[in-house]
Amino acid sequence: MTSLGHTLRELRRRSFTGREEEVAAFRDALGAPGVIFVHGLGGVGKTALLDVFADLAAEKGFDAVRVDARHLTLGQGAPPVLPGDVPAVLLIDTYELLESVDDWIRDHYLSALPASCLVVIAGRRAPGPRWRTDPAWRTLTRVIALGNLSPEEGRAYLCAQDVPGEMHDRLLTISRGHPLTLSMMADAVRRGATPRSLSDQPDTVSALLALIIDEVPSARHRTALEVCALVAVTTEDLLRAMADGDAAELFAWLRTQPFIDESPYGLYPHDVVRDAITADLRWRSPARYAELYRRKFAVFHELVRATADERERLEMLVLTVVLNGARSPLAAFASLPPTMRAYADQLHDRDRSAIVAMTADRQGRDQAELAAYWMNRRPEAFRVFRTETGEPLGYGACLDLTEADLGVDPGADAMWAYTSKYGAPRSGERVRAWRFFLDRDHGQRPSRSLTLFVAWQMLDNLLVGDDAAWSFVGAFEDAELWAPAMESLGFWAAAEAEYTVGESRFPVFAHDWRRTGVAGLADRLHARQIGAPTPPPGEVLGEAVLSEPEFTDAVRSALRTLHTPELLRSNPLLTSRVVRQHGRAGRAPTETLRDLLDEAVATLTPESGVVIDRTFLRPAGAQERVADSLHLSFNTYRRHRDKAIAQLTELLWERETGSRRA
Repeated sequence: MTSLGHTLRELRRRSFTGREEEVAAFRDALGAPGVIFVHGLGGVGKTALLDVFADLAAEKGFDAVRVDARHLTLGQGAPPVLPGDVPAVLLIDTYELLESVDDWIRDHYLSALPASCLVVIAGRRAPGPRWRTDPAWRTLTRVIALGNLSPEEGRAYLCAQDVPGEMHDRLLTISRGHPLTLSMMADAVRRGATPRSLSDQPDTVSALLALIIDEVPSARHRTALEVCALVAVTTEDLLRAMADGDAAELFAWLRTQPFIDESPYGLYPHDVVRDAITADLRWRSPARYAELYRRKFAVFHELVRATADERERLEMLVLTVVLNGARSPLAAFASLPPTMRAYADQLHDRDRSAIVAMTADRQGRDQAELAAYWMNRRPEAFRVFRTETGEPLGYGACLDLTEADLGVDPGADAMWAYTSKYGAPRSGERVRAWRFFLDRDHGQRPSRSLTLFVAWQMLDNLLVGDDAAWSFVGAFEDAELWAPAMESLGFWAAAEAEYTVGESRFPVFAHDWRRTGVAGLADRLHARQIGAPTPPPGEVLGEAVLSEPEFTDAVRSALRTLHTPELLRSNPLLTSRVVRQHGRAGRAPTETLRDLLDEAVATLTPESGVVIDRTFLRPAGAQERVADSLHLSFNTYRRHRDKAIAQLTELLWERETGSRRA
């Protein structure tokens, strides 16, 4: 009579897909002494693979002996003794529970097994140093890192589970090919659900975390996990900034977790673990998720600013772009590949002919001639994207436009005309124009060059100075692809700035930093991340950009109405860049303006500061009375007052525009 266990084994075997290389390695090893050490994330299918190994061993006439460390106690229930007269395969599962006696198992128990015995060990962690440093064990041991299923293997599994074909791609994206997650998603479909993300299934997330992550020692350790899930890579310094206090213990603990990997830049979790921790935090505590996300942006911003080397800065942005892109619903970002050690470099004379040739080939002679023109006029604006050996892969250019540049390039002319209509740059302000991008082999399709170009743009956005007026992106040809991505970054489609070169039409996306600075961009990214509504970025065009005379009038008006709230609330300074940059959470714009004036007045000369303070900030009565208190005639007082106002206005204007008077 067939047992229930036999039926279960048959059903499991029918559901098993993929792992051809691992199975072939096991077949080749049968009959010879040695160890196959399989390691991988919880739920990745180690136990299922051992089931297949056991069945194959039995079919070949071997005695397959299974040991699960969860059911084993050393002592009276010690590992089994294998007979020497029967060919045997020993399969040890959940080996991470035996790591405390790893030396004894390797040097005493396994060494005493019959010479013909093949041992298969499966655990979450890779074999320890003693397995790798002992020449004998290193020779006898084959290590297999068991990863997620490939897309083809995942589809085969879903077909075996009768999941409708139209859902395969979505479930594979959600699960990232992680077998346990894929199985849970298939079960959800059978129960009538239509998962769109891991967040749609909080019960699945909870079960995954329970199976993949061992007990978390404390709330601080949980915070460390959450930080590690939210950032691209985690260093001890970043963890200290995000989690507060001494991070050495937390960082050391993270390094011991089997679902955490190490890179040259820091620690990072397996993709499915990152997704599950993030989804659980967002569901369990939306407010904490929002707080950590906002803090992440601030810490990352400071870290980038504190890094002097441009190449190192760009590498940090590449990691973030690739990680976030893989999770982005926006096609333009989701397709960005890793750079595989490609890097951005300055333009050299030897690059010019290659750039002209690839541009002529991909975008036509007219565009190639313009690239050559700008390489001569603004060589510092170009970056060449190179392979590890220095070979040019592609290039990009971000121009600082001036009125003197007009009349040659239709792109530069169109973007400058847009600024003239919607907010001309003021004295000392810059107009940034991302004018060229191309990859030698892929054009503007996904490539290592494209990843570097996007990372370079984002780096420029993070480091934008107070002297920046506009940034334009007019290098891409596919408006449909890039419009949603640019909008997510606060850039709007500037239809009036579009231009044609040769047979190519280039859409243009615009951002005015005077109307929405880096802090406003961070607020927008934060709102999108937590699902809060965000207004169309182009709406800011309704806010005026003050000329210097208008700014001067606004400062004078603010001083006069500082203690009349209903009038102060209509002052155009409230939407100026200098006030926005001075803002703090929970402070109304009028309060921010008062704080700004207080701090600015404190930097004036003592004589000017006293005049402004007693006349406007903390008025001592009528101005005649102020003059008397300062022992000045009224005419002399008025000269001092006007001079002090002029000094204050000049100081604020310098902060507004980022310019410095000679």
